[in-house]
Parts: sequence; C-alpha cells; structure tokens
Amino acid sequence: MVERTAPADRWYVLILMTLVYTLNIADRFVVSTLIEPIKAEFDLSDGQVGLLTGAAMAIFYVSAGIPLGALADRSSRKRMIVLSLAAWSALTAICGLTKSFWQLFFARVFVGIGEAGGTPPSQSLLSDKFPPNRRGLAMSLFALGAAAGAALGASLGGWLNDLYGWRMVLIVFGCMGLPLAAIVALTIKEPRRGQMDNVSPADNPVSVNEALRFVGRQPALLHILAGATMLTFWGWGLLWWMPAFLSRSHGMSLAVSGAHLGLMHAIGGTLVTLATAWAMQTLAHRDPRYQAWFVSLATLLGTIPSIIAFVASSEGVALAASWLFVPLIYLYIGPTLALAQNLVPAGMRSQICAFILFSANIANLAVAPLLIGAVSDLLSPHLSDPRESLRWVLVGTSFTGFWAAWHYWAAAKTLRQGLAKAGSLIAES
Repeated sequence: MVERTAPADRWYVLILMTLVYTLNIADRFVVSTLIEPIKAEFDLSDGQVGLLTGAAMAIFYVSAGIPLGALADRSSRKRMIVLSLAAWSALTAICGLTKSFWQLFFARVFVGIGEAGGTPPSQSLLSDKFPPNRRGLAMSLFALGAAAGAALGASLGGWLNDLYGWRMVLIVFGCMGLPLAAIVALTIKEPRRGQMDNVSPADNPVSVNEALRFVGRQPALLHILAGATMLTFWGWGLLWWMPAFLSRSHGMSLAVSGAHLGLMHAIGGTLVTLATAWAMQTLAHRDPRYQAWFVSLATLLGTIPSIIAFVASSEGVALAASWLFVPLIYLYIGPTLALAQNLVPAGMRSQICAFILFSANIANLAVAPLLIGAVSDLLSPHLSDPRESLRWVLVGTSFTGFWAAWHYWAAAKTLRQGLAKAGSLIAES
C-alpha cells in the first residue's frame, strides 16, 4: 500500500541528502585538484599519485561498501548517514595534518570508511520519500550534489591551495561536514521502509547472497551495473587527471585550471543535471525505457568531445571540448540510481546502491588512477617530451565511453520485465 509523504518533508530530505552527497564528492574530488603540489612535496611518481588518489579510498569502498549497504537495509539509515558523514569529514581534515606519503595514504584509506556508508542509505531513504514514478526526478536532482561537489573541489580547492597550501584545503573541506551531520541528526526522521511502493516489503532482512542472486536474474540491472562502471571509468577516471593534464600540456596553474573546471562543473554540470531531471520526469511517464536510451545516446555523443579535449594541441580547443564533455558526465547519475532503485524490492535498495558504488569505484578510484598513472610512467621515457605521456594515455581511455553507451542501450531491451519483477512497473502510470 502506497503511503503519502508530506511534500515539504520530501523535498527537505532531498535537499539535505543532496548536501551530504555534495560533501561526499567534494572531499573525494579535491585530492585530484591537489595532485601536483602533493606530488612535488613528497616527490611522487604518477603511479604513486594514482595509488594515493584512487586505491587509497577504493580499499574501503570495496571492502566496506557492501557490508554497510546490507546493514543499512536492516538498521537506521539516518544514523548511518550521520556517523558516516562525521567520520569522513574528520578524517579528511586529518589528511591535512599528515607529514609523509604513507601517512596521507592511510588517512585516505580510512576516509573511505565514511564515504562507503554515505550514499547507499541516502538512496534507500529517498526511495521511501518518493514513489517509483518520481524517483527519476528525485535522483537526478540528488545528482546536483556531484556537480556542486566537483565544483567545490576544483575551484575552491585550487583557490585555497594557491593562498594557503594543500594542507589547509583538506582541513577546511573536512570541517565543512561536521555541522551538516548535526543538522541531519536533529531534523530528519527515519521513514518506514517501502512505504512508497506498490508492493509490501519482505518481513525478513535480505542477505547479501539473496540480493546478488536477485541481481543475477535481472538482465537489465546487470547492464545498468556494467554501464555505470564503464561510464564512471570513462568520465570520472579522466577527470581525476584533468588538472594534471592541463598543467603539463598547457602550462596552467592549479588556480587557473581549477577556475575553468569549477565553472564546467558548477554551470555546465548543474544545467545538464537540471535538464536530465526534467527529461526523466517527462520520459518516465511515457516509457521507462527512455531513461536508458537517453543515457546511452548522451554518452555516445559525449565521448567525441572527450577525445578531442585530450588530442587538441590548442588550449582553446581543449577547453571548448571539455565544456561539452565534463558537464555530460553528470547526466547518467540520476537515471542510473533511479533505475537501480526501481529494479529491486525495497529490502535491498541500500545494497544495490552499494553494488553500483563497488563496481563503479573499483573502476574510478582504483583502476583508472592506477592504470592511467602506471601507463603514463611506462610511456614517458619513449616520448621526446615525457610530459605528454599523460595526454596520450587519456586519449586512449576516452574511447571507453562507447562501451558504456552500449550497455545502457542493451539494458532497455529487458527493462520493462525487470521493473515488473521488482514491483515498480507503476512508473509508467
């Protein structure tokens, strides 16, 4: 039986969860802005930078994410959000106090504990505030946090670094999350699980193995998982190295590159995310498969400027192409999260979000930084200008966007059957 939730409460919770997600992305993304000063201070190779910026957080993302997702499906989601936000915020500030590469590495590892426990319960909680046919809109608006967080990490991070150094940047970013954790703790109530669904949730908690077996019988969901993984590798994997690329190949300072990238995230990312929210609200009422087709087509088109951005020798062309590529990487977040939530029953929604984060962050935080950094190190001795090695590795990585687009197109073929199996085909009405 679907219950009604007061619209004011619904939108208030969405705003707070979006702010939490903003800081989640900002605390993660700001380290990529600080690659060059950290590399210079600790005399690191690109491979070590990849280890620090990617694998350090991925260790706990992959090891803690799924257990925490399962816990969120059987305990208070609000409490987990509060504790996770407070933990990763405090640990981000501690990163600014480290004195060696290994101290910073292990501090980043423990930041991953909090990061892993933030988004899955947020997604599950929002699904109990919005009915299936409004989740595409809600999750796309939630994705504004990614644009805002990346903009903060790029622009504010670069500006503070030039004024006070990279350590103060991490301390400031970490301190921003503690007041928000208190607000969430004091003003949000835990909703009844499954209250907005067309079917009643199961009485017993769903185990990880049961959730995995259900996912394995949902072809559309498997393609969504694969598509999100490849799209994250393509888009966010490239963005990890964008400040370093602009510095090496175009001689930009962190303040200048941060200003450019910050505007791309803040203006371009926000406009694309708002347009996506409108499109999801419109298309979902017609046919839910349009959500998958929409992401597929946009990714296909966005891959072309991503290639041009790294091939171009002209700074102006590179920036112009980036203005097309960077904003489009936000488009998939809302539709992907909404489709995943609708393709599983209420009792496993935190877990499916954790599964997506598991696979996507293996690609984004572990494989992309390490692989791109390691290949760049291997290629540099063979080039007349070793600094250009990163450029050509990023060019090759850009082509993976075509792979991601195919998975979303394939997901649409069995999407209606999958929604019916999960009890969410109400999205059409």
